[in-house]
Amino acid sequence: MTQANHLNQENITPVVILCGGQGTRMGDTLTKKELIDIGGRPLLWHVLRIFSAYGHNHFQLALGHLGDQVRRYFLEYETMSRDVTLTLGQPIDQKNSNQPAVKYGKRPDHDPWQITMVDTGLTTEKAARIAKLAPYLADCDRFFVAYGEAVSDINLADLMAFHKAHGKLATVTGIQVNFQYGVIDSAEDNRVTGFQEKPKLPYWINGGFMIFERPVLDMMSNSEDALHLENEILPQLAQDNQLMLYKHTGYWQSMKTLKDALELKKQWNESKPWKAW
Repeated sequence: MTQANHLNQENITPVVILCGGQGTRMGDTLTKKELIDIGGRPLLWHVLRIFSAYGHNHFQLALGHLGDQVRRYFLEYETMSRDVTLTLGQPIDQKNSNQPAVKYGKRPDHDPWQITMVDTGLTTEKAARIAKLAPYLADCDRFFVAYGEAVSDINLADLMAFHKAHGKLATVTGIQVNFQYGVIDSAEDNRVTGFQEKPKLPYWINGGFMIFERPVLDMMSNSEDALHLENEILPQLAQDNQLMLYKHTGYWQSMKTLKDALELKKQWNESKPWKAW
């Protein structure tokens, strides 16, 4: 995909990234889950890069557990991602002589990113985290919500077109996952008739990559920290006939465990299945 052109301010759709959870299924790791290295970049970078490939470059990061690591990564992003020339030992009479002069070389291979990082609490539930970002979403009519731990080859232009066409308040991307075990097919007499290796389950699960209209944010306003997205807000939208399912049948993978992390590393090294840039 070619590099996206800069969008006019009025056409910007902000992207909320939920990355404040503790990631307990990863075990007691010293690195925040979303910052685990996949192909030389943190998984969170890959999520942002997917959106940036479609021209969405304004991000609101809902921080919590180990949020300082996320802040540090992006605060150091320029010096760690680009060629850097430092001028040291300047004469004492020059302005800001106590700081080295910094000159950056080539740019990263993406449009400029605007990233707002907000501490939304250590144990805050997802809907309440989104609500805490309201001051930074004041000027938008709609916004994306994504998980900082899941990547996909989803076509975000098609997702947005689907959302605009149905006219409801919210869209959630549904994906189907494979059963973790092989399945044995048998006849009534217990005769084995075949095997299916990790078949795809018939159920649709929430894969993230959601789009919300402004009234959904209003539903979350003035909420307690315990307000759930999946258990309260999404069911309420469904009950009100305001939630639609975008069925994605392509690649999708989240990182819940160390096994998932190893699988993502392997897939990136072999085929880069979610790379849209």
